[in-house]
Amino acid sequence: MAIKTRAYSVDGKREMTIDEFKRWLKKFDDDKDGRISRDELADAIRVSNGGWFTSRKSKRIIRSVDANGSGFIDDNEMKTLAEFAEKHLKVRILHW
Repeated sequence: MAIKTRAYSVDGKREMTIDEFKRWLKKFDDDKDGRISRDELADAIRVSNGGWFTSRKSKRIIRSVDANGSGFIDDNEMKTLAEFAEKHLKVRILHW
């Protein structure tokens, strides 16, 4: 379930819109509750060639972007997750 994107930028980042990012990430919402858990996020990182320690990375990401402290990423926190992905996960969000 690789990230389908238009292209890679010069710096090797995958380019996608915020809507494409959200749709891709929601494919990992195994229990279909509308939120992304740490394990679901780890699966997404693993599939997108996130390398080693995906569980540790997902825990760090949840801590960084989970504004309401629920332990999940919900729709209101997706923008913050996209910003984190741009900085740390080789993704560029296109803002058109």
